[in-house]
Amino acid sequence: MVLLPGKSIMHSMMNRRTLNRRITLLTLLLMLVAVAQAQDGSAQKITESAVWKIPATFLAGAHKACDSGPASEFNICFITQMTKAGAGDDAVNFTRTLFQGNGGDVGILTGFHAVGPVDIGWVTYPLRANTNYGLLLLNGKPRIVEAEDLKHLDHKGLEQSAQFQDLKEQFPKVDVWPGDRDGKTWPTAQNDSDGGLQFTIGYPLINGCHACAHEGTAIFNWNFDEKGKFKGTQFIGMTQ
Repeated sequence: MVLLPGKSIMHSMMNRRTLNRRITLLTLLLMLVAVAQAQDGSAQKITESAVWKIPATFLAGAHKACDSGPASEFNICFITQMTKAGAGDDAVNFTRTLFQGNGGDVGILTGFHAVGPVDIGWVTYPLRANTNYGLLLLNGKPRIVEAEDLKHLDHKGLEQSAQFQDLKEQFPKVDVWPGDRDGKTWPTAQNDSDGGLQFTIGYPLINGCHACAHEGTAIFNWNFDEKGKFKGTQFIGMTQ
């Protein structure tokens, strides 16, 4: 004779299966949330902990360790040397994230200023021949906005300006260039009339080449809404 489980045993088994299904569904839900956070950049806020003051001996030591390896692996090797030179995990992770997002340019966060909801960061590019400092707008949407990425600038507003048109007549090759940042002078931040945030940033107007004469400064507002979403830039004037 085969004994069938009693009702209490059957009920217990059913409850266990239901619980397991719920745990599985909850696990999948948490995984989806994690993926969504990673995709929109909200998984981890960039803070002062990502700043690393580069030791004076780091650059020479990194070159010594990496120059003899394959050229295609140099940048990855260079970033690995940060850990060996004492950089914290947040600093190394920031450099890796920036490297993956900017097309392979190695940058190290060397300054941070909390504003909220968007913050300001200085980045040092130790392998560049020129413009070794860059300005970043952090923790908004997108998580990292490079202020030296000139495609974001309001070129139409600049070119329609009577000031710029007059300058162009005198210096036909003049154009806006990435800023020669010093890593110390923070841009002005202010709230706009809609409750959003503006950063006022100047860019040199240079007559043809990096070493050519500076003919003025073009000033733009970088605009974010109250939740930190980037809305674009607006040309607001020139100085000479």
